[in-house]
Amino acid sequence: MGFFSRFLGNKDEKGNVKVLGKLAFLEVDMHNHILPGIDDGSKNTQQSINLINGLQHMGLNRLICTPHIMEGVHRNNISTITKAYSELEIALAEENKKPQIRVAAEHMIDDGIATLISTDSLCVMPGGYVLIEMSYLSESRALFHTIQNIIKLGYKPILAHPERYNYYHMDFGMYKQIKDAGCLLQLNLLAISRYYGESVKAIALTLLKSGMYDFVGTDLHHERHLKALEQVVAKYPVRDMLKTCKIKNQTLLDCSDSNFSIAAG
Repeated sequence: MGFFSRFLGNKDEKGNVKVLGKLAFLEVDMHNHILPGIDDGSKNTQQSINLINGLQHMGLNRLICTPHIMEGVHRNNISTITKAYSELEIALAEENKKPQIRVAAEHMIDDGIATLISTDSLCVMPGGYVLIEMSYLSESRALFHTIQNIIKLGYKPILAHPERYNYYHMDFGMYKQIKDAGCLLQLNLLAISRYYGESVKAIALTLLKSGMYDFVGTDLHHERHLKALEQVVAKYPVRDMLKTCKIKNQTLLDCSDSNFSIAAG
């Protein structure tokens, strides 16, 4: 079956993929890179607005922006994140758009995160959650140490896209160890398709069936991600697939209390 024929029956009269409101049940997209010009995500405010339009079309009106904080690559902090948000806020006002936005960060486990922890300067989500990630190339030896130190500060760590760490694919027990250590797990929605590869999809589905995911995010960076996400939402019964897990996105609903907030310890 061809690429386009797979979506036959999932398009409207104009040929657009039918995705209207299909992710509304998630309430919040808690992982994306739509702040302009701050990391490897959106390059400018117009692209940010285009991505926000796409998310809203799928029913996601509450967004937590999580730009990378990565030593030597993306040297972000509360100041740079606030500045990028302010630029986006102005652009959204000019477009008369009012999505409900909060900002936090996706923290790489590197030498820099130790400093942020020691100074209690992490960029924290509503509810006291802290999003962390590792390199795709090799496991961070500081993973469990970082988890425990974040917990000691009174926050709740979330490991971003665990299905994408190929070095764990042959050791499923590691996912259980991470959960037992007190770290929550976040699914990249594109991973339920073959977007990141067949092995990533296989692990994502196994984690889903095992009920191990706690959060779901788009990890949206650019238009290619958006188009792929629309296809996934049109093709897969996302809501039903997530019923095996106790997804906590709704616990972030206090981001609707104001149009912008940045939390830090």
